[in-house]
Amino acid sequence: MRAILIWLLLLPLFSQAALAQSLGGRASYLGGGVVDARRGAALTLDLSQGVPWRAFTLVDPPRLVLDFREVDWAGADAEQMNRSQDVAELRMGPFSAGWSRLVAVLTRPALIREAGMTIDEGSGQATLSILLKDASAAEMEAGSGASRDPRWDRPQALLTAPPRSEGAPLRIVLDPGHGGIDPGAERGGVREAALMLTFARQLRDVLRRAGYEVLLTRDEDVFVSLEGRVAAAHEARADLFISLHADAIEEGIAHGASVYMLDELASDAASEALAERHDRDDILAGLDLSGADDRIADVLLDIARLDNGPRSLSLAQHLLGGIENAVGEVHKRPLRRAGFSVLKAADIPSVLIELGFLSTERDRANLLDPDWRNGMAAGIRDGIAAWSLEDAALSRLRRQ
Repeated sequence: MRAILIWLLLLPLFSQAALAQSLGGRASYLGGGVVDARRGAALTLDLSQGVPWRAFTLVDPPRLVLDFREVDWAGADAEQMNRSQDVAELRMGPFSAGWSRLVAVLTRPALIREAGMTIDEGSGQATLSILLKDASAAEMEAGSGASRDPRWDRPQALLTAPPRSEGAPLRIVLDPGHGGIDPGAERGGVREAALMLTFARQLRDVLRRAGYEVLLTRDEDVFVSLEGRVAAAHEARADLFISLHADAIEEGIAHGASVYMLDELASDAASEALAERHDRDDILAGLDLSGADDRIADVLLDIARLDNGPRSLSLAQHLLGGIENAVGEVHKRPLRRAGFSVLKAADIPSVLIELGFLSTERDRANLLDPDWRNGMAAGIRDGIAAWSLEDAALSRLRRQ
């Protein structure tokens, strides 16, 4: 059958980003993968229909990024799809509402040589083909980045909340970790991202019944950047920010909940590694973090944290007390410090709770038990209540 050809040859005159014309609809993944070709890796994706797409590269680490509006990745196995020595890892999944993403982490610098989609006139099925070519690190840096286009780069919606009035209840932003293309830890068929969203919804209901105002950084399986989570808390004018996670370790056995607070000097090697892993997940989801540092802004943030460091510490201590009373045990070193990017909301008391370890059978069983999760939610509620009473009293003293 004759095929309609949509082919984009990437000339040096333009950015190494390719944008397809608007095709419409939602496609299903049918097959394909990445293999080694003569002059670089070749990626082919078979889809049930053509959809708008774009391809571009990013550096630090070198990555190929494909965006779609949108693709259902059900049935896609990243390990089976990767048959190329030039690709270290494949990730795919929802990126934001209505958008999907595939990221290929490359083992060496490369640029897009050719990119195109063919659509069969008879069946409507589409095949996307991407050919990479070897490049130097300098060439890749110069040719990487997504072209700015309003059809793709709409700002992600932030949390909206009504204005505050005197005596209004605490406004708490809950942050279910990971999501979309970033599933988080995975053990025994359980994905951290899905489990934390389930728990965040339960905790939201428990806190609302206690009279608190509660917002979520995500309420569906989408990717939200660490920076976007912090920005959402600021936009909502939150009084508290609580990020929710479930850890997994490769070796040994660990169990019980931990509460982390921000400190650039981690309390131990495991805490430092965990913070680095969370930040790495953001990068591997296809974010371009080049030029993100601002030394002046960092100084201002440090000044703001001087006041909120003690408040975050007190919050962490009260949360641990509530959790231990409710579920009976916590991690042997329950209060930890690490440089989590998601805790850098300088003027908002912020903590990260690791509810348990998916890599430990007992913890995983607890996390999958709705009754246990309700007990954990009650413990967090009680910890917040105790902290808010103490913080209000200290606030009155600070104003005197």
